[in-house]
Amino acid sequence: MNSPDVIVIGGGTGGYSTALRAAALGLDVALVERDKVGGTCLHRGCIPSKAMLHAAELVDGIAEARERWGVKATLDSVDWPALVATRDDIVARNHRGVEAHLAHAGVRVVRGSAQLTGPRSVRVEGVPGEPGADGEPGVYELSARRGLVLATGSRPRTLPGLAPDGRRVVTSDDALFAPGLPASVLVLGGGAIGVEYASFHRSLGADVTLVEAADRIVPLEDADVSRHLTRGLKKRGIDVRAGSRLLDAEVLDDGVRARVRTARGETLTVEAERLLVAVGRAPVTDGLDVAAAGLATDERGFVVPADWDRLETAVPGVHVVGDLLPPPSLGLAHASFAEGLLVAETLAGVPSAPVDYAAVPRVTYSSPQTAAVGLSEAEARARGQEVETNSMPLTAVAKGMVHGQGGMVKVVTEAGGGRVLGVHLVGPHVSEMIAESQLIVGWDAEPSDVARHVHPHPTLSEAVGEVFLTLAGRGLHQQ
Repeated sequence: MNSPDVIVIGGGTGGYSTALRAAALGLDVALVERDKVGGTCLHRGCIPSKAMLHAAELVDGIAEARERWGVKATLDSVDWPALVATRDDIVARNHRGVEAHLAHAGVRVVRGSAQLTGPRSVRVEGVPGEPGADGEPGVYELSARRGLVLATGSRPRTLPGLAPDGRRVVTSDDALFAPGLPASVLVLGGGAIGVEYASFHRSLGADVTLVEAADRIVPLEDADVSRHLTRGLKKRGIDVRAGSRLLDAEVLDDGVRARVRTARGETLTVEAERLLVAVGRAPVTDGLDVAAAGLATDERGFVVPADWDRLETAVPGVHVVGDLLPPPSLGLAHASFAEGLLVAETLAGVPSAPVDYAAVPRVTYSSPQTAAVGLSEAEARARGQEVETNSMPLTAVAKGMVHGQGGMVKVVTEAGGGRVLGVHLVGPHVSEMIAESQLIVGWDAEPSDVARHVHPHPTLSEAVGEVFLTLAGRGLHQQ
């Protein structure tokens, strides 16, 4: 029991995917988790936030029905407790599902805080209520025969002098669980998380100011994506302040007062009921004692693999998955699933292809949404490649007109009809359209390969098809 083949520390998406795959391959697995299996994604991030964003979409739909389509619908109010109850039910059912999968696979889940005591050995101090002498937390000494997997995840970064209190100053981990609906919100950080929370609060009626230090929001995406998204958010009444920095903030009894230096060098005072800090996430290694396993973290706190093809550290048999990895890992749940599969198969001696991070899709679930895979135009040119691009507004197709949110499709290829390097989408429901483009980029397809496949009409996806037809010299609606 105390000498499994594999020990996985951390039960988030990266950890439990490693455990499930390793168990399926016949390995004896112990999974150590000090909180709930499912991690941030299931309990504080991806799942609850998307549940809330769906509710926000329904609210937006009522307004659109009345104002655009002549459907005399009215919104009486948002029953916050009922909304929260539905969200929590979805999270709870998913949590029970993960626990059931682990139990069915034969994964031993050890509840407690892990401390490394050697390259493959772990001391786990159990949590109250778990098996132990006289009701006290048990202490477990575990040693892995084949490998140790670090999957301890990340936490929100905070700003000096601006401590989150869960009420007036919140992070992405507790924003959804703060009391009630604020009438106004200041969001610091214009990456995917900040944009999603800005969009959610605006849909539910809050006045929203979104501040991003970079010269554009979602700065890791293609510049045209940023431009179209900014246009869509501003159209919805969100005050987008790119190229701006927080100077200071004061917590008041009824909210927060902040001073912001704008892109024009002016000082803007923003008062809001709530300030949401979304300035990135930091890897979690506190209490783990990575040095005891012969490991070290870099200056940012990440554990850097010596072999990225196997996600193995300089200590043989010790692997890393999820948010504990530095770039090019993306800090995305679906990337950590792929990393977990790779590591489990590596430990089982099964051939497994390295994770192709360039072919991992990225999605922002705001309104409008963004979705992308592969290189932006600027990234491709920075690599010295000669590129060709083509783009098309979603309103150029009938279904785009129906939805009325604007948006666009942009494709980046090697010049002369070569490989597709990147696909970038902005608009309604584009999160559900990006899977096709993932295959296009991942399989090194060329525009002519895609152009021979027929996209259904009328759909938003036919705009993707039209862009590839144009790049292949066969376009009907573009020159």
